[in-house]
Amino acid sequence: MTHPKPTATTAFPPHFLWGAATAPYQIEGAWNEDGKGESNWDWRAHHTSQVKGGATGDVAVDHYHRWTEDVSLMQQLGLNAYRFGIAWSRVQPHGTGAWNPKGLAFYDRLIDALLLAGITPLITLCHYDIPQALVERGGWINRDMTQWFADYAGAMARRYGDRVRWWATLNEPICIADGFVPAPDDPKDMAAVQHHLLLAHGRGVQAIHAADPALKVGLVTCLWPAHALLGAGPTAITAKAGERLQFAGASGERSGNFTPEDAVEAARQADVAINRAFLDPIYLGRYPTDILNAPVQRPIQEGDLATIGTRPDFMGINYYSRVVAAPLRKPDGAISWRWVGPAERGAPHTTMGWEIYPEGLREIILSVHRDYGAPEILITENGIAQEDQVDIHGRIQDTYRSEYLKSHLEQIGLALADGAQVRGYCAWSLLDNLEWDMGWGQRFGLIYVDYKTLNRTIKDSGRWYRDLIASQLKASHD
Repeated sequence: MTHPKPTATTAFPPHFLWGAATAPYQIEGAWNEDGKGESNWDWRAHHTSQVKGGATGDVAVDHYHRWTEDVSLMQQLGLNAYRFGIAWSRVQPHGTGAWNPKGLAFYDRLIDALLLAGITPLITLCHYDIPQALVERGGWINRDMTQWFADYAGAMARRYGDRVRWWATLNEPICIADGFVPAPDDPKDMAAVQHHLLLAHGRGVQAIHAADPALKVGLVTCLWPAHALLGAGPTAITAKAGERLQFAGASGERSGNFTPEDAVEAARQADVAINRAFLDPIYLGRYPTDILNAPVQRPIQEGDLATIGTRPDFMGINYYSRVVAAPLRKPDGAISWRWVGPAERGAPHTTMGWEIYPEGLREIILSVHRDYGAPEILITENGIAQEDQVDIHGRIQDTYRSEYLKSHLEQIGLALADGAQVRGYCAWSLLDNLEWDMGWGQRFGLIYVDYKTLNRTIKDSGRWYRDLIASQLKASHD
């Protein structure tokens, strides 16, 4: 089986960051070693049945003990950037109070090794996990959490800011809220969680800039372009949220009990809920009207929106797919929406159930670029889960992953040509790892991990990515 050659159609700018990404709970292991405290995900794996197959991150893929090997593998891939997270409970076991010297020293060693290898560290301060001790004090429901997070962020910037210039506060606040442990039963609590996450981000930006104004600080969002499903069955088409309907007979033509205008309204609502509920407060200093008019109000206090609206230095975008929305009718007759998955539409998708739709990456980049003042953008995650197999020669021929990366990078190239300020790209993920509640069943890595032996093997996609990086770096220096 052949594997695609690196594309030469796009010349990425000099100093572009070519990286891969991980999250601490998914890779580190050593869940209670060297003074580390229990995290909310440790608790979830040990005390609930939520994680498929009883999987835990107790060992994960043992990065805590194998980090030198993993840095060497990054060098073999030719990476010049690596996005990773700090496990808050490893450096501050209770989330407030005493710091853990051994946990702090672990990240010192990792950062120094990355820099020695010519790899730029990109740190995420909260990639879903927080100390369980803070959950027991209310976690994100508790407004105090925003200040605890800011104190932690400032401390990390003071510790590592002399060597780490790129900082992300939170990874995917929408997913933190949805996956909150334990999940709030009261809608008011959920509204508080969502607001406090954004407030924590704003306070985190301020705390990191107070430590060093030259540090680059941003938020990592998971953005999905929202499209309207128009019609049903094999002839159904989609339209972008807010897009003028320009197909024959569209206006007022009904599909079942709904018009195309209903479908576009459903997509608009999806866009607000998934994307603009987080982007508008950060860049415009206000929540969308839909949020402000929601039956359950967010607990906004005086000064909150000014803090949330502290302009970040970059926006991190995790991109995997799009959302296709179909209208629903509420009891009062108003339009709501539902997510129509790719299997229902007969569209190609990954083992995660996400549609493979590379064009959406350019669309979402340009949406952020045009609507929010042309911020600097990092693509902080992008990748594909499939059932990788090791052949009789010990090789993982994952041409589908190489093709996936290639098609999405081409869309970034088009966005760059349109003027977007994309500064880097991190493939998800560096290593196969524990996929949260889905356990061990989803392989995203450029590097295959045998979960029994923990041996690492670079996949064909990793070699493809290596060759692409090499060609791009050579071109930028010629």
